[in-house]
Amino acid sequence: MTVAAAFSPGGALYGVRRAGQVALYLWNRLSIYMPLLMMGALALSTYWLVRNAPLLSSPEAASETRHEVDYFMRRFTIKNFDEIGKFKSEVYGAEARHFSDTDILEIDRVRIRSINPKGLVTVATANRAYSNGDGSEVQLVGNAVVVREAGQDASGKQSQRMEFRGEFLHAFLNEDRVQSHQPVLLIRGADQFTGDNFAYDNLEQVANLKGRVRGVLMPRSRAAPAGPAANPTPPVR
Repeated sequence: MTVAAAFSPGGALYGVRRAGQVALYLWNRLSIYMPLLMMGALALSTYWLVRNAPLLSSPEAASETRHEVDYFMRRFTIKNFDEIGKFKSEVYGAEARHFSDTDILEIDRVRIRSINPKGLVTVATANRAYSNGDGSEVQLVGNAVVVREAGQDASGKQSQRMEFRGEFLHAFLNEDRVQSHQPVLLIRGADQFTGDNFAYDNLEQVANLKGRVRGVLMPRSRAAPAGPAANPTPPVR
């Protein structure tokens, strides 16, 4: 082909057609890989967004709960009732602080009055107390005193007055149990016992004292009835 032919109108038309065929061929070849290219671009854009998005909080920070007071009360009284509206317990304190992470209520100069299912009344006082959410378990610290008043249950069974004194007492009010890993004074009627640590279960009528145990047993009055009608006294171990 001569130079004149290349620049002739026919030669120019042939060049345009040839370029169009080449472009169509390249487009057809490119369209085969178009889905793969689009998926790659989408993956790269998603990765970029994730890397550059601001973090609200780390998993560790989200799961960590601080031990801090969420509310407090002063000169308060809390009364608890069962599902049928029967009175269960009453808590009075000069000041209280509630911790949300443990659901523990810390109470200053506390006084707790509780009635168990058998109708027996227990009163607990201390300089400070730590109570769980429903008030069924209380740790008493400083001049702790727990008194279970004498009474008669629904079956007619008599129970003597029981008093526990110490610097630390752990009371389970619903289960009618008291225990301590520190020295205590146990007063049962007119009798007194001391021990380095103890556990008392009113349902089993057993007081278990350990360590240096001492006891003072007062003579029974002659006027007291004899036989099965006499008031039972729980054994002390």
